[in-house]
Amino acid sequence: MELLDDERLDYIAGTELKVIQSPTVFSFSIDAVLLARFVRVPIQKGRILDLCTGNGVVPLLLSTRTKAELIGIEIQNRLVHIAERTVELNELNERIRLVCADLNHMPDDIVRSSFDVITCNPPYFETVTEEERNRNLHLAIARHEIHCSLEDVIRVCSQYVKQKGKVALVHRPERLTDILTLMRSYRIEPKRIQFIYPKVGKEANMVLVEGIKDGKSGVTCLEPLTVYNENGEYTSQFHEVYIGR
Repeated sequence: MELLDDERLDYIAGTELKVIQSPTVFSFSIDAVLLARFVRVPIQKGRILDLCTGNGVVPLLLSTRTKAELIGIEIQNRLVHIAERTVELNELNERIRLVCADLNHMPDDIVRSSFDVITCNPPYFETVTEEERNRNLHLAIARHEIHCSLEDVIRVCSQYVKQKGKVALVHRPERLTDILTLMRSYRIEPKRIQFIYPKVGKEANMVLVEGIKDGKSGVTCLEPLTVYNENGEYTSQFHEVYIGR
Protein backbone atom coordinates (compact mmCIF):
# COMPACT_ATOMS: atom_id res chain seq x y z
CA MET A 1 0.00 0.00 0.00
CA GLU A 2 1.37 3.40 -1.02
CA LEU A 3 1.95 5.90 1.80
CA LEU A 4 1.07 9.55 1.31
CA ASP A 5 2.94 12.76 2.20
CA ASP A 6 4.83 12.24 5.50
CA GLU A 7 3.06 9.00 6.44
CA ARG A 8 4.99 6.09 7.90
CA LEU A 9 4.17 2.50 8.82
CA ASP A 10 4.53 1.46 12.47
CA TYR A 11 3.74 -1.66 14.46
CA ILE A 12 1.80 -1.76 17.73
CA ALA A 13 3.97 -3.23 20.49
CA GLY A 14 3.29 -6.88 21.23
CA THR A 15 1.24 -7.42 18.06
CA GLU A 16 1.65 -7.90 14.33
CA LEU A 17 -0.74 -5.00 13.69
CA LYS A 18 0.52 -2.35 11.29
CA VAL A 19 -0.58 1.29 11.68
CA ILE A 20 -0.29 4.16 9.23
CA GLN A 21 0.87 7.28 11.06
CA SER A 22 1.41 10.90 10.12
CA PRO A 23 3.11 13.20 12.66
CA THR A 24 1.51 16.25 11.08
CA VAL A 25 -1.99 14.74 11.29
CA PHE A 26 -2.02 12.17 14.10
CA SER A 27 0.19 9.58 15.81
CA PHE A 28 -1.13 7.34 18.56
CA SER A 29 0.39 7.42 22.04
CA ILE A 30 0.68 5.16 25.07
CA ASP A 31 -2.72 6.35 26.32
CA ALA A 32 -4.63 4.73 23.43
CA VAL A 33 -2.86 1.40 23.94
CA LEU A 34 -3.50 1.45 27.68
CA LEU A 35 -7.19 2.20 27.12
CA ALA A 36 -7.51 -0.79 24.78
CA ARG A 37 -5.75 -3.02 27.35
CA PHE A 38 -7.73 -1.64 30.32
CA VAL A 39 -11.35 -1.89 29.20
CA ARG A 40 -13.25 -5.12 29.82
CA VAL A 41 -14.80 -6.46 26.61
CA PRO A 42 -17.00 -9.41 25.62
CA ILE A 43 -14.88 -12.16 24.09
CA GLN A 44 -17.23 -13.85 21.62
CA LYS A 45 -19.85 -11.35 20.49
CA GLY A 46 -21.34 -7.90 20.98
CA ARG A 47 -20.90 -4.37 19.65
CA ILE A 48 -18.15 -1.93 20.62
CA LEU A 49 -18.02 1.77 19.72
CA ASP A 50 -14.82 3.84 19.87
CA LEU A 51 -15.33 7.61 19.86
CA CYS A 52 -12.57 10.01 18.71
CA THR A 53 -10.93 6.98 17.14
CA GLY A 54 -8.10 8.85 15.38
CA ASN A 55 -6.23 6.40 13.15
CA GLY A 56 -8.16 3.48 14.62
CA VAL A 57 -5.63 2.11 17.10
CA VAL A 58 -8.14 1.25 19.84
CA PRO A 59 -10.44 -0.81 17.55
CA LEU A 60 -7.37 -2.47 16.05
CA LEU A 61 -6.12 -3.59 19.45
CA LEU A 62 -9.58 -4.62 20.61
CA SER A 63 -9.84 -6.88 17.55
CA THR A 64 -7.17 -9.07 19.19
CA ARG A 65 -9.25 -9.41 22.37
CA THR A 66 -12.81 -9.82 21.11
CA LYS A 67 -14.87 -11.07 18.19
CA ALA A 68 -17.39 -8.26 18.71
CA GLU A 69 -18.37 -5.84 15.96
CA LEU A 70 -16.11 -2.76 16.17
CA ILE A 71 -17.04 0.75 15.01
CA GLY A 72 -14.79 3.82 15.20
CA ILE A 73 -16.16 7.38 14.99
CA GLU A 74 -13.81 10.18 13.91
CA ILE A 75 -14.65 13.75 12.84
CA GLN A 76 -11.53 14.38 10.73
CA ASN A 77 -11.90 13.00 7.21
CA ARG A 78 -8.13 12.70 6.68
CA LEU A 79 -7.83 10.55 9.80
CA VAL A 80 -10.73 8.35 8.72
CA HIS A 81 -8.96 7.81 5.40
CA ILE A 82 -5.79 6.80 7.25
CA ALA A 83 -7.74 4.50 9.58
CA GLU A 84 -9.61 2.83 6.70
CA ARG A 85 -6.34 2.10 4.89
CA THR A 86 -4.85 0.78 8.14
CA VAL A 87 -7.81 -1.57 8.65
CA GLU A 88 -7.47 -2.76 5.05
CA LEU A 89 -3.74 -3.28 5.51
CA ASN A 90 -4.44 -5.56 8.47
CA GLU A 91 -7.22 -7.40 6.59
CA LEU A 92 -9.79 -6.43 9.22
CA ASN A 93 -12.41 -4.86 6.94
CA GLU A 94 -15.01 -7.41 8.03
CA ARG A 95 -14.34 -6.71 11.71
CA ILE A 96 -13.86 -2.93 11.93
CA ARG A 97 -15.95 -0.15 10.43
CA LEU A 98 -14.85 3.50 10.39
CA VAL A 99 -17.37 6.35 10.26
CA CYS A 100 -16.56 10.01 9.60
CA ALA A 101 -18.98 11.87 11.86
CA ASP A 102 -19.32 14.46 14.59
CA LEU A 103 -20.19 12.54 17.75
CA ASN A 104 -22.72 15.27 18.56
CA HIS A 105 -24.55 14.47 15.29
CA MET A 106 -24.31 10.72 14.87
CA PRO A 107 -25.54 9.00 11.70
CA ASP A 108 -28.96 7.34 11.93
CA ASP A 109 -27.48 3.86 11.54
CA ILE A 110 -25.47 4.28 14.76
CA VAL A 111 -28.33 3.25 17.01
CA ARG A 112 -28.71 4.46 20.59
CA SER A 113 -28.54 1.96 23.47
CA SER A 114 -27.06 -0.69 21.14
CA PHE A 115 -23.43 -0.98 22.27
CA ASP A 116 -22.06 -3.32 24.92
CA VAL A 117 -18.90 -1.23 25.37
CA ILE A 118 -17.91 2.32 24.43
CA THR A 119 -14.34 3.58 24.62
CA CYS A 120 -12.94 7.08 24.11
CA ASN A 121 -9.55 8.78 24.18
CA PRO A 122 -10.98 12.32 23.95
CA PRO A 123 -9.31 15.71 23.50
CA TYR A 124 -7.67 16.54 26.83
CA PHE A 125 -7.54 20.33 26.85
CA GLU A 126 -10.53 22.62 27.32
CA THR A 127 -9.16 25.69 25.53
CA VAL A 128 -7.07 26.32 22.43
CA THR A 129 -5.22 29.42 21.27
CA GLU A 130 -5.46 30.86 17.77
CA GLU A 131 -1.74 30.16 17.40
CA GLU A 132 -2.32 26.44 18.08
CA ARG A 133 -5.25 26.38 15.63
CA ASN A 134 -3.23 28.06 12.92
CA ARG A 135 -0.08 26.03 13.49
CA ASN A 136 -1.77 22.67 12.89
CA LEU A 137 -5.56 22.35 12.93
CA HIS A 138 -5.43 18.53 12.74
CA LEU A 139 -3.46 18.29 15.99
CA ALA A 140 -5.46 21.09 17.61
CA ILE A 141 -8.72 19.19 17.00
CA ALA A 142 -7.24 15.96 18.39
CA ARG A 143 -5.88 17.62 21.54
CA HIS A 144 -8.37 20.38 22.36
CA GLU A 145 -12.13 20.50 22.94
CA ILE A 146 -12.87 22.26 19.65
CA HIS A 147 -15.62 19.98 18.32
CA CYS A 148 -16.61 18.15 21.50
CA SER A 149 -16.33 18.75 25.24
CA LEU A 150 -15.81 16.17 27.96
CA GLU A 151 -19.51 16.51 28.76
CA ASP A 152 -20.40 15.84 25.11
CA VAL A 153 -18.33 12.65 25.18
CA ILE A 154 -19.89 11.32 28.37
CA ARG A 155 -23.42 12.29 27.32
CA VAL A 156 -23.03 10.47 24.00
CA CYS A 157 -21.52 7.43 25.74
CA SER A 158 -24.58 7.28 27.99
CA GLN A 159 -26.94 7.61 25.02
CA TYR A 160 -25.36 4.85 22.94
CA VAL A 161 -24.29 2.25 25.51
CA LYS A 162 -26.73 -0.47 26.58
CA GLN A 163 -28.06 -0.63 30.11
CA LYS A 164 -25.35 -2.32 32.21
CA GLY A 165 -22.91 -1.74 29.34
CA LYS A 166 -19.40 -0.42 29.98
CA VAL A 167 -17.88 2.99 29.21
CA ALA A 168 -14.11 3.47 29.43
CA LEU A 169 -12.08 6.68 29.08
CA VAL A 170 -8.44 7.72 29.33
CA HIS A 171 -7.76 11.31 30.36
CA ARG A 172 -5.62 13.60 32.51
CA PRO A 173 -5.87 13.21 36.31
CA GLU A 174 -6.71 16.91 36.76
CA ARG A 175 -10.04 16.20 35.00
CA LEU A 176 -10.94 13.22 37.21
CA THR A 177 -13.45 15.15 39.34
CA ASP A 178 -15.17 16.34 36.16
CA ILE A 179 -15.20 12.80 34.74
CA LEU A 180 -16.73 11.21 37.83
CA THR A 181 -19.28 14.01 38.30
CA LEU A 182 -20.38 13.90 34.65
CA MET A 183 -20.52 10.10 34.60
CA ARG A 184 -22.92 10.04 37.53
CA SER A 185 -25.04 12.83 36.12
CA TYR A 186 -25.44 10.78 32.91
CA ARG A 187 -26.17 7.51 34.79
CA ILE A 188 -22.76 5.93 34.28
CA GLU A 189 -21.54 4.62 37.62
CA PRO A 190 -17.71 4.71 37.97
CA LYS A 191 -16.46 1.20 38.79
CA ARG A 192 -12.70 0.99 38.05
CA ILE A 193 -9.96 3.63 38.20
CA GLN A 194 -6.24 3.27 37.47
CA PHE A 195 -3.59 5.99 37.61
CA ILE A 196 -0.58 5.96 35.29
CA TYR A 197 2.71 7.48 36.50
CA PRO A 198 5.54 8.43 34.11
CA LYS A 199 8.16 7.37 36.71
CA VAL A 200 8.63 6.89 40.44
CA GLY A 201 8.46 10.19 42.34
CA LYS A 202 6.42 11.95 39.63
CA GLU A 203 2.73 12.82 39.72
CA ALA A 204 0.31 10.72 37.69
CA ASN A 205 -0.15 12.04 34.13
CA MET A 206 -2.92 9.71 32.95
CA VAL A 207 -6.01 8.12 34.47
CA LEU A 208 -8.15 5.28 33.15
CA VAL A 209 -11.79 5.15 34.23
CA GLU A 210 -14.43 2.52 33.50
CA GLY A 211 -18.09 2.85 34.42
CA ILE A 212 -21.31 0.89 33.99
CA LYS A 213 -24.57 2.37 32.74
CA ASP A 214 -26.99 2.28 35.69
CA GLY A 215 -24.51 0.20 37.68
CA LYS A 216 -24.46 -0.17 41.44
CA SER A 217 -22.28 2.23 43.45
CA GLY A 218 -18.81 1.13 44.50
CA VAL A 219 -15.50 1.83 42.79
CA THR A 220 -12.25 -0.16 42.71
CA CYS A 221 -8.90 1.63 42.49
CA LEU A 222 -6.51 -0.67 40.66
CA GLU A 223 -2.81 -0.90 41.37
CA PRO A 224 -1.08 2.15 39.84
CA LEU A 225 1.07 1.63 36.76
CA THR A 226 4.50 3.25 36.43
CA VAL A 227 5.89 3.56 32.90
CA TYR A 228 9.65 4.10 33.35
CA ASN A 229 12.13 2.90 35.97
CA GLU A 230 15.13 4.88 37.27
CA ASN A 231 17.15 3.82 34.20
CA GLY A 232 14.61 5.26 31.79
CA GLU A 233 13.43 1.81 30.70
CA TYR A 234 9.91 0.41 30.80
CA THR A 235 9.11 -1.17 34.15
CA SER A 236 8.38 -4.89 34.00
CA GLN A 237 4.80 -4.18 35.12
CA PHE A 238 4.24 -1.63 32.36
CA HIS A 239 5.95 -3.80 29.74
CA GLU A 240 3.61 -6.68 30.56
CA VAL A 241 0.51 -4.47 30.18
CA TYR A 242 1.74 -2.51 27.16
CA ILE A 243 2.54 -5.57 25.04
CA GLY A 244 -0.66 -7.25 26.22
CA ARG A 245 0.79 -10.29 27.92
